[in-house]
Amino acid sequence: AFYGCERLERIAIPLKRDLFEIDDDFVDMYTQFHRCDQLKTVDLVGGAHTKTVASFHMENWRTEMEEEINRINQVLPDTQTRDKTDEIKQWMDSVLDKMDHYK
Repeated sequence: AFYGCERLERIAIPLKRDLFEIDDDFVDMYTQFHRCDQLKTVDLVGGAHTKTVASFHMENWRTEMEEEINRINQVLPDTQTRDKTDEIKQWMDSVLDKMDHYK
């Protein structure tokens, strides 16, 4: 999608599973953000995650979810460019798994 976009610093994506497809040409890797050296910020769009987190009954669940949602922007700047897409995918799966757990 943005392979080799060296100036890309920020993306806004929906929180959903299987957003990225494996690139069979690169030994079964996720390559959508390969060579996007400057990519360091992911924003979630849609707002469903905000409503879901706000609906959790326990404050510590809400706090943990907010921390998990914000985690990607702490680790992405130090992630190798070839691993950025996989890191984002794993993070989205983790957020969704925790949301499912707390519902």
